[in-house]
Amino acid sequence: MLTQKALLAAARRPGLRRVVTGTPVTRRVVDRFVAGESLPEAIEVVQALSADGIAVTLDHLGEDVTDRSEARRSRDAYLAALESLAPLGLGRAAEVSVKLSAFGQALPVGGDDLALELVRPVVEAATAQGTTVTLDMEDSRTVDATLAVLAELRREHPGTGAVLQAMLHRTEDDARALAVPGSRVRLVKGAYQEPASVAYQEKADVDAAYGRCLETLVRGPGYPMAGTHDPRFVQQTLDLVAETGRAADSYEFQLLYGIRPDEQTRLAAEGHTVRAYVPYGADWYGYFMRRLAERPANLQFFLRSLATRS
Repeated sequence: MLTQKALLAAARRPGLRRVVTGTPVTRRVVDRFVAGESLPEAIEVVQALSADGIAVTLDHLGEDVTDRSEARRSRDAYLAALESLAPLGLGRAAEVSVKLSAFGQALPVGGDDLALELVRPVVEAATAQGTTVTLDMEDSRTVDATLAVLAELRREHPGTGAVLQAMLHRTEDDARALAVPGSRVRLVKGAYQEPASVAYQEKADVDAAYGRCLETLVRGPGYPMAGTHDPRFVQQTLDLVAETGRAADSYEFQLLYGIRPDEQTRLAAEGHTVRAYVPYGADWYGYFMRRLAERPANLQFFLRSLATRS
């Protein structure tokens, strides 16, 4: 837990960012989790996954934007991504995920309004080509604002997806509120450093909360998206789906690109919808550090790679 907290804190340290991103060996490890720095590289990954029966959600990396012009560049990057996805004809098998902080949500004045203004054309473009957008959830201070943007977008685009983090104390209530017909909700454990006042601190407590939230979503009338690599929760999802008699097109599993690819292929081969979360772009540092923090195996892989080059 101490290592996890240190890595999550490091995700927001500019000095350490320069050291890590400037180390050539890091690139070899990043390639495991990130589908390249350019859009053409990401599209190649999308095509390869699609050939294996894996759906995707494409994430242009970037967050904590503090400049309006940079926020507009995030919008433009997503519009370009959707334009590149369109000729593939994948429909809902290729959606996009966005972080509102990349659209200016974190600006001290007018950030929420700017984020809604800039994300709306992305959602409109996705709807026009028969796919969707999911709003990633960031740290606990942004939850209310993100859910407010979600509610506004769902007025005209009801397929807009939400993400809930089981580690937050509030999430069980949020899961019940969002478990409504047509509501697409990705449930994850959470990958941000949070205080004990708002989040569970022990892994066992986070796991227990995940299980409770998962049951609420799968038993509800919405469209649950189990964002997990944990075999226990994969099995819990399968058990709940069988018990409730859910149709194969009424739920899905979401797993991160580069993590447990064999499991992704296995679940897809069994007839379940599996969607890989595919990040790309030059601003990969924060995402990379959170992946190291999530699983000791990821950190061990990184350290072994460093050792073999030293």
